Amino acid sequence: MKPSRSRFVHVRRLRYHLREWGREGAPILVMLHGWMDVSASFQFVVDALRGDWHVVAPDWRGYGLTSWTSEDCYWFPDYLADLEYVLDAIAGEQPVALVGHSMGGNVALLYAGVRPQRVSAVVNLEGFGLRDSAPDEAPARYARWIDELKEGATLRDYGSLSEVADRLRRNNPRLSEQRALFLAAHWSQPTEGGRYRIAGDPAHRIVNPVLYRWAEVEACWRRVVCPVLWVQADQTDAAKWAGGQHEIDRRVAVLGNVSTARVADAGHMLHHDQPQQVAALIESFLARAYA
Repeated sequence: MKPSRSRFVHVRRLRYHLREWGREGAPILVMLHGWMDVSASFQFVVDALRGDWHVVAPDWRGYGLTSWTSEDCYWFPDYLADLEYVLDAIAGEQPVALVGHSMGGNVALLYAGVRPQRVSAVVNLEGFGLRDSAPDEAPARYARWIDELKEGATLRDYGSLSEVADRLRRNNPRLSEQRALFLAAHWSQPTEGGRYRIAGDPAHRIVNPVLYRWAEVEACWRRVVCPVLWVQADQTDAAKWAGGQHEIDRRVAVLGNVSTARVADAGHMLHHDQPQQVAALIESFLARAYA
């Protein structure tokens, strides 16, 4: 495996962890992980990259080695602001390429519409967005949010790294034992009692009180000017979150400068299932985008 190194930067009163691979001074490639994941999730894709890259992958707030917020829940717009501060720290005003998986893909595309001058290209790995919400869903959503705040959120712990790896393989049967054990060591942290807890704040499980409004997302996506590669796994189960394949197809058409690709024999965690395919797609796309 290609060795990674850690850097910590201050982002909005949080100690933010950045995992980095490759040579300082090489073209910067920023990789953004998904919900309940960590930056080390991109290790297999980084291993398969052939070019000279400086890869930087933050652990989002409340994940991995980044500080937990002092609040009792998390707000999606914070990821956009956090990303800006991270880019300030690693690239200054230089535009960079973003690779985002799932939630990270949604952050990347929204940010590219909000700050188009700061993004040179986006690779969106299964960042389809959520089902559009109707206004009359708001009362029940707010009530659920309040109830979950009062209940508090928890995450189960595990007796060993092998148990964590088994959990990961149950979620994704394509994951090899070796890869699962590697991820388990980063996806969990030892407790004082000798067990392992997930490396994420349980508060991430509390429902977002703000409804997903596709019209607002679309307005941001329409302002994206950089090239976008939209990547879908051929056996994804993520289409249900957006409202079906027809809705995914409708959404990708909103983007002006977009190309699409499919990854064979892969599910939603396509960067674990087929990292060589994903790495090849990224580098081929960036070669065209920067030509």
